Amino acid sequence: MKNENKTGTVFVQVIERPARKAIIRRGIKATEYFEYCEEVGCDIWGVLTSVKEALYEPAGFWLPKSWIEPGTSLYVQGVEVPPDYTGKIPEGCDLIEMPACQVMIFQSEPYDDEVFGEAIGHVWELIDRYDPTLYGFEWAPEEGPRFQFEPRGERGYIEGRPVKAIG
Repeated sequence: MKNENKTGTVFVQVIERPARKAIIRRGIKATEYFEYCEEVGCDIWGVLTSVKEALYEPAGFWLPKSWIEPGTSLYVQGVEVPPDYTGKIPEGCDLIEMPACQVMIFQSEPYDDEVFGEAIGHVWELIDRYDPTLYGFEWAPEEGPRFQFEPRGERGYIEGRPVKAIG
């Protein structure tokens, strides 16, 4: 059954991300998850979840334009690690620097996993209409990556977008 009610609650907060590194696996031309999986496969997720030093769970990242290497994709998958990380870098992955930044986190209400695409689309529509200036922020796409955690219905969809304080 299609959910026509698009007024579900989305929780929004701004968090500080410290300087850190990330282990990422780049794609070729991917701009989103499904294209990425067609290019690279989805096996990288298991590799990323095995990184013991991870600061957070693995995520899909939309890299800032200045972070994209020639011939590689906007969308990558990776896991953030401490800034002093010296551990193993899995084959086919890169270790990149991620400067400190502020991130506006959007989290939807829980949803039925069968309609995850619709739930994600709903949050994206809300973010596209969201005006961070009302709260003293502006979008800052070059400050850090936009990211999405694994969509899991029981916790809702979680996406972060970089922002900076106005003024």
